[in-house]
Amino acid sequence: MKRSLLIALSTILLSGAAQAETFRWAGKTDPQTMDPHAVNSAPVLGFLNNVYEGLVRRGKDMAIEPALATSWEAIGDGKGWRFTLRKGVKFHDGSDFDAKDVLFSYERASAEESDTRSWFAPVSEVKIVDDFTIDIMTKAPNPIFPDSIANWMIMDSDWAKANDALRPDKKNSNFATLNTNGTGAFMVSDRQPGLSTSLKPFKGWWDKAEHNISQAKFTPIDNPATAVAALLSGEVDMINPVPIQDAARVDSQNGTKVIRGIEARVIMLGFGHDHGKIKFTSDADKANPFQDVRVRQAVAKAINVDAIRQTIMRGSAEAASQLVSPAMRGYSKANMAPTAYDPEGAKKLLADAGYGDGFSFGLKCPNNRYLNDEAVCQAVTAMLAQVGVKAELDAMPVQTYWPELRADNFDMYMLGWSPGTFDHEHPVRFLVSTPNKEKKLGSWNFGGFSNARVDDLLPMVQSEINNTKRQGMIDEIVSIYQSEQAYVPLYVQPLVWGTRDNIALTQRPDNFFILRWVNVK
Repeated sequence: MKRSLLIALSTILLSGAAQAETFRWAGKTDPQTMDPHAVNSAPVLGFLNNVYEGLVRRGKDMAIEPALATSWEAIGDGKGWRFTLRKGVKFHDGSDFDAKDVLFSYERASAEESDTRSWFAPVSEVKIVDDFTIDIMTKAPNPIFPDSIANWMIMDSDWAKANDALRPDKKNSNFATLNTNGTGAFMVSDRQPGLSTSLKPFKGWWDKAEHNISQAKFTPIDNPATAVAALLSGEVDMINPVPIQDAARVDSQNGTKVIRGIEARVIMLGFGHDHGKIKFTSDADKANPFQDVRVRQAVAKAINVDAIRQTIMRGSAEAASQLVSPAMRGYSKANMAPTAYDPEGAKKLLADAGYGDGFSFGLKCPNNRYLNDEAVCQAVTAMLAQVGVKAELDAMPVQTYWPELRADNFDMYMLGWSPGTFDHEHPVRFLVSTPNKEKKLGSWNFGGFSNARVDDLLPMVQSEINNTKRQGMIDEIVSIYQSEQAYVPLYVQPLVWGTRDNIALTQRPDNFFILRWVNVK
């Protein structure tokens, strides 16, 4: 009898432990790919930070810390960085990591086919010193370079060659699109695009595990109500995001809680600056009104950001005046005032520009990328209508949205931007610089905004070591893109995650969900 009781007790304990170590979470967007160099988007990079690693990584406080490199130092009169690599690191298939994998990953991530190539615009050369030392030379002193490569992930060169994945292929896909071989804390055990992705801990990981997960499963759930129901029923342990309108209910329910924060992401509207004509609606093929700065300024004045914050975002968001939030390095205190809501001023600007009778255009927005994205775009559409401008809204899943923007199929569009370096230089390089493939600049500047002075100032900002001088240059850049109304910053997006009560995790302001910090109690 005693033996039977012991067996029964052991079974219960083992069953409870197995259940406690299984973690299931859901999000709105399934990663488009498992290739770390194919798509430069938060859903992809955030997910793959659990599988692949870079030379450096960000900690719980967003500070840069060693990862596949144990240390780094400036060399060559400040025109380069020497990284000392970690010895004894294994890829998930058991292969050894060394400098040749870093060189290969640089060549792959900076290639024409890669969506991350603009990260390496400052780089002039990468040289192997020995198996565990590598030099990354820059065209000019670049004090923030180590911060800029926190999401550059290292791939096994031999694995990529053996599987014909020498370069990313986001259009036709290749072996790396569905399969992974990183050095990270978790390895992908099953990938079903659009349905689920399962992971398990990598027992050969070089670092000490802080989690107690034996397996993890991610499920994309596009419908917000379905996601909330899954959390409340216990079908999943965590959802990101919790719909703003459901946050209070989730927080008050027994067994669940809401974790709130402010993301580093600014939500904005962009224009087709370089489009000669309107592309959509009955005004298609007419001259593009957005090429007139007065029209762009009118759009900014016509949008009641406070109303959007209070109604759609339930008071959770913060108004934005720039392409970064006040928490980012380089935020311009000299230009911190947001555009005031002024519909009469908007009408006057439109009349002065020759559009007193209004015009129509196409507004492209995602419907599953940002928090309440489609609802915000619907509100913007209504507000613009009040000043005589008719926006025809076309909202779509993010998997369709990015190709539409890259194909130039828009008149105006929504964009959210979180600087990977937590520095104002980042959106200037990606969103405000004149697009230039050779220089790897402006790769997310879909509308083709261009200003020669901004282009001149950017390399100076990148190389300036004196913070006061650097900030003065950034202040000038901000004053330029604000006066030109290159974009219409709306608000800083809130973070609203929902979990079961027995889940302990870390919420970072970049909205990356890191599994190695999850504990199931």
